[in-house]
Amino acid sequence: MKITNSIMNYPERGKWGNPKWRGNCSGYVIYNLLDTFKPKKFVEVFSGGGTGQAVAQDLGYQNSIHLDLVNGWDALTDEIPCASDFVFSHPPYYDIIDYNKQRGSYNPHDLSNKMPYNQFITLLDKVNENIYNSLEKGGRHAFLVGDVRKAGKYYSIIKDMTWFGDLEDHIIKIQHNTSTANKNYANRSSNPLIRITHEHLLIFRKNELWCMNIKYTKDFNADIRQLKNITWHDLIRTAMEQLGKTAYLKDLYELLEGAKKAQNNQNWQAKIRQTLEIHPDFQNIDRGKYQLIA
Repeated sequence: MKITNSIMNYPERGKWGNPKWRGNCSGYVIYNLLDTFKPKKFVEVFSGGGTGQAVAQDLGYQNSIHLDLVNGWDALTDEIPCASDFVFSHPPYYDIIDYNKQRGSYNPHDLSNKMPYNQFITLLDKVNENIYNSLEKGGRHAFLVGDVRKAGKYYSIIKDMTWFGDLEDHIIKIQHNTSTANKNYANRSSNPLIRITHEHLLIFRKNELWCMNIKYTKDFNADIRQLKNITWHDLIRTAMEQLGKTAYLKDLYELLEGAKKAQNNQNWQAKIRQTLEIHPDFQNIDRGKYQLIA
């Protein structure tokens, strides 16, 4: 069945592959990808429980290739053995599932090993670059991965990884029967958590032989006092929050003296006083003293 819209929803995983292999994606995902794009040569990376191979056999593929540590292929050290016009990959979602236990043996190159998140992203980037390089011109890499929350922190793998090639499609896949489905977040009223019940299916295309389109996200921390486009109102409100929502002018002057807006305005102290007077969320409660009103 061809894919006709950007939402996938398969409540059942289908008859393909080993249903006991944790993290196995629904065979309908692979089946419908192949039925939509009809590649001449199909390669699967992170083939795990055999779902992709069973689907390929059903569709009559005689020469598909399915690569995984299970069958002795190392994504970090081994080459993809042939060029193809279609690769499907479904990597570990960081360390959420220990695939060493699934296989029954430890491998230091398993991407599900316990490691810092940025190391996982670096290794995943290496695999994805190798996949892209193995594609023929016009070939596609269909990449399925989910988001992760650990200890209350949200990790978006597709945001943090490097993108190789031109993004052709972004499909949202609804998750079913996940390990978080039965978790009770009802008692977290002070810090509510929303269950992750979706995955991302990104389809990248290799449109050029020598020119590779690369996109990556750079994370950094910035002191908002050094931003040139922030308003005086937002600067003062933030300063008053830090000072306990009540502050004397001298304390505001001290906290904001080095701000970029202050450096660009020789009358910056007068600007602070003007801002305090014209905005209703600042209330003058004593001589030279102001309160932030919620």
